[in-house]
Amino acid sequence: MTLTTRNYRMRKEKIFEEEMMPHVDALLNYALHSFTRNEEDANDLVQDTMLKAFSSIDSYQEGTNAKAWLFKIMYNTYINTYRKKKKRPNEVDFEKIKNLNNDEGNEYSNVVTIDEDVFGLMLGDEVSRAIEQLTDEARTVLLLSDIMDFKYEEIAALLDIPIGTVRSRLFRARNTLKEILKDYGKSVGIQDKRK
Repeated sequence: MTLTTRNYRMRKEKIFEEEMMPHVDALLNYALHSFTRNEEDANDLVQDTMLKAFSSIDSYQEGTNAKAWLFKIMYNTYINTYRKKKKRPNEVDFEKIKNLNNDEGNEYSNVVTIDEDVFGLMLGDEVSRAIEQLTDEARTVLLLSDIMDFKYEEIAALLDIPIGTVRSRLFRARNTLKEILKDYGKSVGIQDKRK
């Protein structure tokens, strides 16, 4: 290996380590909550995303929004791979679920997924359940904007849709969420004073 090749490889690894790796947790949480709803599949999706990102690091412009770049790769990976997988029936290990109905002593009794844990703490159970009721398109835009703090322009680029579509989906998602949560809000003493 020549010195130039070694320097290039070290530079590539440094960019990946410094700019890409800090976003792994955000990718995992988003993959689990928005795409796969299964921890194993979410881990696979993030791993595939990071492998593609590393192999495509030459197309990344250093200093730009690494998080948006990674989310775009993950979104495309999901579209290309995991939607096909979704059409197959779920795989079930019947040995593991034989005693699933017995709460005490089974291996699943104390399991908390990232979905329940992280988003539950961030949003609360009622809000998390309400978000789950949104369409995939609405939920994706809402989470990217309001939870992940992406700008409208970044969401448009990430999802490859016009910025007007981002705005309209976000508007509809927020209104739908408001309707879903109206009774819950009243039960905890929150009133909508807007008409």
